[in-house]
Amino acid sequence: MEPMTTLVEILEKLKSEGYTTDFNLRHNCLECAENSLQVHPEDFAVDRTFRFEGDSNPEDEAVVYAISSEKHGLKGTLVNSYGTYADDITEELVQALTIRHD
Repeated sequence: MEPMTTLVEILEKLKSEGYTTDFNLRHNCLECAENSLQVHPEDFAVDRTFRFEGDSNPEDEAVVYAISSEKHGLKGTLVNSYGTYADDITEELVQALTIRHD
């Protein structure tokens, strides 16, 4: 099996694993695109991350987060740029967007 190398391939694979919710990044929480449910840092965990670097265009740099929330019974993905183009978020949300090893 060939490794997955594109953003679309990763998103399709995660969707097949049950990561079906699309999360949007807000200043202090994640928001479910489908129903505007807000998921705060203490209510989710990052299961995996995938980083993509553009060959020549910094706008192509992105990170995909595979996120789960036991409290809300959700699994989904968040796609965000990083580096210069990263969104302005709280320190608590930054900390939550790291993989936790409990």
